[in-house]
Amino acid sequence: MIAVPTAPWLHYAGDAAAWIAAALAANWQHRRWPESSQGLARQTAPGYFLSLGLGAVLGAWLAGSLNSLRSVLFSPSHSIAGALAGGIIAVELWKWRHGVRQSTGTAFVLPICVGIVVGRLGCLFAGLPDFTYGVPTALPWGVDLGDGVPRHPVQLYESGAMALFAVVYLRARLTGARWAVDNGFHAMVIAYAAQRFAWEFLKPYPKVAGPLNLFHLLCGGLILYGVLWWRRGTARTVRAQAGAA
Repeated sequence: MIAVPTAPWLHYAGDAAAWIAAALAANWQHRRWPESSQGLARQTAPGYFLSLGLGAVLGAWLAGSLNSLRSVLFSPSHSIAGALAGGIIAVELWKWRHGVRQSTGTAFVLPICVGIVVGRLGCLFAGLPDFTYGVPTALPWGVDLGDGVPRHPVQLYESGAMALFAVVYLRARLTGARWAVDNGFHAMVIAYAAQRFAWEFLKPYPKVAGPLNLFHLLCGGLILYGVLWWRRGTARTVRAQAGAA
């Protein structure tokens, strides 16, 4: 068992570090592939970013708080999965209203990945009050977050999974792989939701449908969104190429 020094305030320090890291990633990505940011600017307006921000904040607090609503101790909280889902819904509604049909998420892929990788470390060091800890385990890498119980370090599992996706995505972008250029955001959503769905079985969250908790259902919806929008984008590209030919 590995003892981890914890303090509740480290959650907020992790959030701050995640925002800084995401901003640095966004700046690097803009300098490396300016066409992504330029394409986003051409297709959107200030209302796009306002909708994105409001949707992400509402989704984060709604999902996090609803999850703890069924717990013994209710406490308002926020969630990365909820922020992602809320932001997507708000943006897709804005795009539908303004007739934008192309994907606008490419510029956000790397910043979101980096933000999650760093932010989950803050969740780990925040300890038990953060309510993101794993269930007890007998595995040698179980972590003690202050109660003497070895637990799955689910925060590290998620951080590692998204770091791996970020490496795969960067390699694909650098080699010009079309999936990363055209559907990188949808791939990121699928990868995030799939790994999060798996780790949810290792968390003591209240169940809402059989063995599934609220985040299982939310991540299932995100996977469905990613697959459907990826297929829709691919079909649109094929039709455009056929028309050009």
